[in-house]
Amino acid sequence: MSDELAASGDPDPASARSQPHERADERVLPDGGHPESDDDADADEDLNADGDADSDETPPVETDGEGVVSPEAETGEPSYPDYPDPEEDDDLGGLETPPDDQEMPLADHIEEMVLRLAFVLLFASAGTAIGLLFASDAIGYIWADIFPASADEAPPPHIYHPLELWLTRIKLSALLGIMVGLPAFVYQCYKFMKPGLYPHERKYYLAAVPTSVVLGALGMLFSYVLVLPLLFEYFTFYAEGSADIAYALGETFDLVITLTGFLAIVFQIPLFMMLAIMMGVTTRRWLADKRLYFWAGFLGLSFMFTMDPTMMAPIFVAITMILLFEGTLLILKWVGKE
Repeated sequence: MSDELAASGDPDPASARSQPHERADERVLPDGGHPESDDDADADEDLNADGDADSDETPPVETDGEGVVSPEAETGEPSYPDYPDPEEDDDLGGLETPPDDQEMPLADHIEEMVLRLAFVLLFASAGTAIGLLFASDAIGYIWADIFPASADEAPPPHIYHPLELWLTRIKLSALLGIMVGLPAFVYQCYKFMKPGLYPHERKYYLAAVPTSVVLGALGMLFSYVLVLPLLFEYFTFYAEGSADIAYALGETFDLVITLTGFLAIVFQIPLFMMLAIMMGVTTRRWLADKRLYFWAGFLGLSFMFTMDPTMMAPIFVAITMILLFEGTLLILKWVGKE
């Protein structure tokens, strides 16, 4: 019988009995997949449970909108931009801060400025008070010097209103007070600005300030020794023979003080030109090309600040300004500045 079954090719009954169970385990789903076993389903449930637990413990990753994870999401602490510490690094924004620069409240700056200005006013007031003691003698001395004739031949001053003499004394004393207070003002300005100045700026300031004071003194001396005598000689010659000469004390000293002070400023022209070229603001060639514009400006300023019906005073001042301008250009060309 077994031989017949073997010959007929029928399977073994035992294996035939086990095939229905194997086919049951190999059921095929409609989509072509195989059904999961109970053990696989339990494992998937455990994984899902673990994933839910992890999602509850770890917050979602935050990005900055470009897919970059922020440090706050990784560390859990807020992060701030890395600003430089002024005490550790003096380079802010790529610029080196002045070595003595310190942050101060605005009220402290104002207080310091007021104290320094009070110190300057104290010096100027002291100079004015000293000038009042010798004002009368100074008026006589200056009056004799500004006229070309000798002291005996100089026309006497005339007073045309009651306070003219006192006002002239005060003006002359105030001029002395300004001269005394100017160095103090320059020094106090330097002390106030020093913490905010770079080393090269301090060098320019220390070089320019004494030079400015010297040039101002030279301008006043130039006015007193050369310009005023020439001017009053012209005034005397202009009025001689046609009228009796009677110079008013107040108006005469107004002209003397105005002209002297203005020439002290005019003599700063070489310094301004030098500083402008050293700091790269302009060049000697540009100044030379625009010289006619500068000449016109000098003429306008001289007529504006030195009013004179005869027009001699503004002409003298304008010629002085032009000579200073052209002389500075020649010196710059001689030293090789272009």
